[in-house]
Amino acid sequence: MLNVENLSTWYGAAQILFDVNLTVQRGEVVALMGRNGAGKSTTMKAIMAMIDRRQGHVHWMGHDIARKQTHQIAGSGLGFVPQDRRIFTDLTVLENLEVGRQLPRSWPQGESLPAWTVERVFELFPNLAQMSQRQASKMSGGEQQMLSVARTLMGNPYLVLLDEPAEGLAPVLVEQMAHMITALKKQGVSILLSEQNLHFANLVCDRAYVIEKGQINYAGSIRSLIDNQAARVRNNQ
Repeated sequence: MLNVENLSTWYGAAQILFDVNLTVQRGEVVALMGRNGAGKSTTMKAIMAMIDRRQGHVHWMGHDIARKQTHQIAGSGLGFVPQDRRIFTDLTVLENLEVGRQLPRSWPQGESLPAWTVERVFELFPNLAQMSQRQASKMSGGEQQMLSVARTLMGNPYLVLLDEPAEGLAPVLVEQMAHMITALKKQGVSILLSEQNLHFANLVCDRAYVIEKGQINYAGSIRSLIDNQAARVRNNQ
């Protein structure tokens, strides 16, 4: 589904990513792991064309989207939940969900993708159903994070980029987030998850990449990463 080849980025004169390569297959949950400042968020923003100076190839559903604009990429079914949430705080929960709504999608072979509706989102996030008319600015950080994920699902994505969804959440909300990711996988949504917590990644992910100073230095299964002491030390786990 997603194939990133030799992706490099710059902020001004400073190079941040160096020939990053990664893939996500249909039905997978893949972790992009690394400490703060390693390049995880930059990788996701570069995939979504939110960084001006970049080079390399981003193949999405068989097409190179490296020259596409952000709204075109989102419209093609690649969802993004940024670390800073970016919900509309002056809108209600329900209004935020409606903003994210896109038409149902089908796989290239013709099979329909199960459409996300408000009712279906509320089944996954019952807490949001109880506050559907609440203004987003009056929600807790964890509730806003759930809303950001729910709004992205309303776009009926094939794959979702989740940038550190569990960061700063209370343990009970981290557990809910893990259950949510597992549920999404069962419903056919693929996920690229940016994460620092190896325990959390182990709960939900099939494979992992470790990025350090803008370069991928590990690619393999979560189990192998847990057993790989050198990679864990580099990832500060």
